[in-house]
Amino acid sequence: MLKAGSDALVAVRNAYSILRPPEELLQVFESSVTGATERSSMNDVIKKLTAEQAFEVVKRLSEKGGEIREAVLAEAKSLLMAVDVDETADEVFCVLDSIDVQDCWNRSGRSRHGYTEPSEAAVELVEEELQPFYDQAKRYRELGMAEQETTYCMGVILGIYRYEHESKSEFREWCVDVPIECAGYLLDMWQERNQGTASAEAMDEFIRHRCPKWAKYLIRKREVGS
Repeated sequence: MLKAGSDALVAVRNAYSILRPPEELLQVFESSVTGATERSSMNDVIKKLTAEQAFEVVKRLSEKGGEIREAVLAEAKSLLMAVDVDETADEVFCVLDSIDVQDCWNRSGRSRHGYTEPSEAAVELVEEELQPFYDQAKRYRELGMAEQETTYCMGVILGIYRYEHESKSEFREWCVDVPIECAGYLLDMWQERNQGTASAEAMDEFIRHRCPKWAKYLIRKREVGS
């Protein structure tokens, strides 16, 4: 899955919605550190931070106020503004494609809570992997970043689409129709904010062009919901 730096980034995004992976926090510290040796040592320390420690560093820096706080906020804005459709799609595809069919077997069957069909377990696994992406889209909405929210949702939908049509994993055979339903769910969330806007037209065009096999279903679903 993700490396330590990426794990830290996920934690920071989820908890504070700002900054870059721990090693890039060095940029914020450099103004208060002198000498190449000291900077190199600081860089080593930053690379050793856990996700939780990275979050705590960001939080403490933001609370200091002044130029340090401004630097943190500038990095946060830079990170959040830089949304790429294909990079987001790649991330979604890799996350879904990494689901092991054995996890589905382990979760299905009888338990003290009753019996779980493999198809039900498959839905749970896909939804759990996609939840962080749903949450990130919601954060863009809460921050009033409509353009970034739209671009991000396009990337997530494309990643799910690619998984449906490109993945060779054994697990995918057990989640037929789940990907398109998940994409439709995200589209519903996005539509709540964007009914009757130019972004809605852009979304329809994107789906027709990049997700052609889903266009009829997703566009009709959006029009019915509007």
